[in-house]
Amino acid sequence: MDADIIIIGTGAGGGTLARALAPSGLKLLLLERGDFLPRGKGNWDPEAVFHHHRYHTDEQWLDGQGRPFHPVTGYHVGGNTKLYGAALLRRREADFGARRHHGGETSPWPIQYRDLAPYYDQAEQWYYAHGQRGEDPTEPPATGPFPYPAVRHEPVMAQLVARLGTLGLRPFHLPLAVHLDETRPEASPCVRCDTCDGFPCLVQAKGDAEMSAVRPALAHPNVTLRTGSRVTRLHTSADGRRVTGVELHGPNGTEQLTARVVIVAAGAVNSAALLLASASAAHPRGLANGSGLVGRNYMCHLNSVMLGLAPWRSNPTVFQKTIGLNDFYDDSGDADFPFPLGHVQTLGKVTGAVLRAQRPRLPRRFTDWFGQHSVDWWLTTEDLPRPDNRVTLTDTGRIQLHYTPNNRTAHQRLLRKWRGLLRRLGFPLIFSQTLGIDGVAHQVGTLRFGTDPAASVLDPYGRAHDLDNLFVVDGSFMPSIAAVNPSLTIMAQALRVAEHLGARFAQGDWHGPNGA
Repeated sequence: MDADIIIIGTGAGGGTLARALAPSGLKLLLLERGDFLPRGKGNWDPEAVFHHHRYHTDEQWLDGQGRPFHPVTGYHVGGNTKLYGAALLRRREADFGARRHHGGETSPWPIQYRDLAPYYDQAEQWYYAHGQRGEDPTEPPATGPFPYPAVRHEPVMAQLVARLGTLGLRPFHLPLAVHLDETRPEASPCVRCDTCDGFPCLVQAKGDAEMSAVRPALAHPNVTLRTGSRVTRLHTSADGRRVTGVELHGPNGTEQLTARVVIVAAGAVNSAALLLASASAAHPRGLANGSGLVGRNYMCHLNSVMLGLAPWRSNPTVFQKTIGLNDFYDDSGDADFPFPLGHVQTLGKVTGAVLRAQRPRLPRRFTDWFGQHSVDWWLTTEDLPRPDNRVTLTDTGRIQLHYTPNNRTAHQRLLRKWRGLLRRLGFPLIFSQTLGIDGVAHQVGTLRFGTDPAASVLDPYGRAHDLDNLFVVDGSFMPSIAAVNPSLTIMAQALRVAEHLGARFAQGDWHGPNGA
């Protein structure tokens, strides 16, 4: 036996679970297909990050029509949290039930907010969550304040918050995962730079899964990490009830490792692909696919970027991502459209260099001027689970992502409403862009959890209904995505699953540490 638990993937789910179980004494083996993200000046170079995509994979997936595209995702220790915007928001209480949208109804969860609440507390502590309770009108109850104070608004942002208030809106300090001490800036790991959102952090001050989970886990002698190890298949016992081997390609060639329990945390797309690739005589449609739902109900948010420009007013803000708004989260506020629209937050500053990297045909002088005058926003609407939005594999094993966005009317209403508000705030020039299929950062669904094995892949603790020692802790477990960033919920569920695993090992289900 190579380990008590093998964890495939080191992002928000796998990394968090590893840290939670590290003190147990169980022998943990983390497998990461990538490596530690290289540190260097390129981390903060917009050209390297957004034009050359130095830290994203160069692999190509296929869309539903068979057309290749490059997914904007990366394989590193820490997973996609190395490049995330570090917004840490809890799901709203109503997000755990069936929520009625213009485009349809979401699927209820088998657990409630209160089941995740203590794990949200723990995740916020580990990931340096900064925020201010009581400002967000939709926030769920919490037992105490954020572990760290809200990130301060810079002057232009503070003025904007005041002006939003005059319009009857209720902006709040966006909860952020940054290792920041504004009372002692000379000693603070985070330096409040303009290269946080979408960039890797050169000074390692982002609350990502490498720094907040994997490295603390590796401080325990019973935890081992193997990088450059891509898992390609899971093998099972003859009756198909247990995973008996993890096949991988790595520095030593092809190997097969064994563990008492296997955790899949490769991301919603790759985790589904791995289970589909592990089809066998016992599982002809793919591993854990008795329901036929493996790969189905993929969701990824309807996300748009909107830039408001006031030519006569400059915006010297450096750390811009400090404002959130949920005034349209539960309801549009319009009598003719009684449906949710979504969530709004400021983006990391779109500087001239960032704009130039993404629009290289624009003159540098223009992009610099644009970046000096714009205020930049991120708008998110919930997309809804649809069985036909799914991950499949081609005959050659290539990932094919079938995805047609839905609930688009609500997103268009959100764009239109926010555009109108920006004009009232004095931004006459407004530009927006909606992300396409390649924007997979918020990928969830594909292996939904539930109590009914015929209608879900995993049980409420993330265990595959069909196998006793296979668990999943990335965003694929989610039956609905809500309209807030999914990272914190993935971390919280991983902590909940870790506690469950610890209890089962303690009662001897898979034997204890050292095979006892």
